[in-house]
Amino acid sequence: MNVEQTIEADWTWTGQSFEKGVQVVVKADGRIDLVGRLGLTPTKRLADRALLPGMVSAHSHAFQRGLRGQAEVFPDGAGSFWTWREAMYRLVAGMDGDVLFRLCRQTFGEMLAAGISAVGEFHYLHHDASFDGYAYDDIVLQAAANAGIRLVLLNTYYRTGGIGQPLNGPQKRFATPSTDVYWRQMDRLARRADPWTQSLGVAAHSIRAVGMEEIAALHAEARRRGMVFHIHVEEQRREVEECVSAYGTRPLALLNERLDVDERFTAVHCTHSESGDLGRFARHGGNVCLCPLTEANLGDGLADLPAIRAGGGHICVGTDSNARICMTEELRWLEYGQRLRSESRGVCRDAAGSVARGLWETVTVGGARSLGLKTGRIEVGFCADFVAIDLKAPALAGWTPETLLEAFIFGSAETAVAGTCVGGRWAYSKPGGDESK
Repeated sequence: MNVEQTIEADWTWTGQSFEKGVQVVVKADGRIDLVGRLGLTPTKRLADRALLPGMVSAHSHAFQRGLRGQAEVFPDGAGSFWTWREAMYRLVAGMDGDVLFRLCRQTFGEMLAAGISAVGEFHYLHHDASFDGYAYDDIVLQAAANAGIRLVLLNTYYRTGGIGQPLNGPQKRFATPSTDVYWRQMDRLARRADPWTQSLGVAAHSIRAVGMEEIAALHAEARRRGMVFHIHVEEQRREVEECVSAYGTRPLALLNERLDVDERFTAVHCTHSESGDLGRFARHGGNVCLCPLTEANLGDGLADLPAIRAGGGHICVGTDSNARICMTEELRWLEYGQRLRSESRGVCRDAAGSVARGLWETVTVGGARSLGLKTGRIEVGFCADFVAIDLKAPALAGWTPETLLEAFIFGSAETAVAGTCVGGRWAYSKPGGDESK
């Protein structure tokens, strides 16, 4: 357990601006007890640092870190998501437990170094070469605990190799034979997870990997248990076409029609979703998780962000394939992709017109909402998950309190991160830095 601590950085983000002289008291249980100009003697003085809420990656496949630098040569002409998927299957076919642990530990460590304090791990690589046993679920938990990151294990149900098609080859490592088996495994993982930093969420991989009746059953039970529910939606045009052929309508329209969408429901990607479907989903409180770097890398397309926002939609961001782990770059792609699409600037602005604050909400409050976490704010009762920014980082040169958030998001990278705190524990400190002064 932690000891109670009083943290004071040079500048602290209060939700709308950076303020000087703010102290944060963290209880031994890892939650924030007091925030303000308290006049206490700090136990942790963060000089030349700004303190912000830790960032949240709401969607990750940690094992795909093993594809970094791979599948980027196209001898047969232009590639696609589907040719990339074959490379992913080759990675899966050669996977063993040691490799999986190394990849997950590497991914989670890089996230902490990038200021990500919590991750939603959309985990479907359950089995070793025996295609049975769920040994790989425990490995993900172990790797996250070893790294010190907060983890929501979005344990993923994967049943078919396409709508109505059997699983083939490496896909068999993803298999869960029934919802009964799935929930027994969820109950076992609940006993296995570290209550300090680990929790569970429910995921159906996609319309093409899970039948609609099973999606509905999983979602209903998730709601009964008060758990978040995530699903890939309309990442590729082929997925939409196959769904229309099988069900007579598009995936998001089908989910809107058949399920009771609420704030615990997150649709991932939505790159080919229609504005009306997005609006209805948003109005019912659903979250849309966008993964700009992966969507760009795979050539997925751009989601209709204005339609999501017009419906009052809640947006979060994920690192997905982890080909690059840098949340400021994700946020730039999120805004800049929409600027290119609309030929206008300031798409992700908040009510006051600030793009930086609007973007920052997606990787803090939005991510926490999607994962059911009480993080994303430096407020009493919230988890003490923080990122400390190095105010002497060359990329931030020229900053002022009024421009610091913009400078960090639009002009810097993970090299500006000085430390990441998870539940009161500093899980990452920048080499050569002194987070204790």
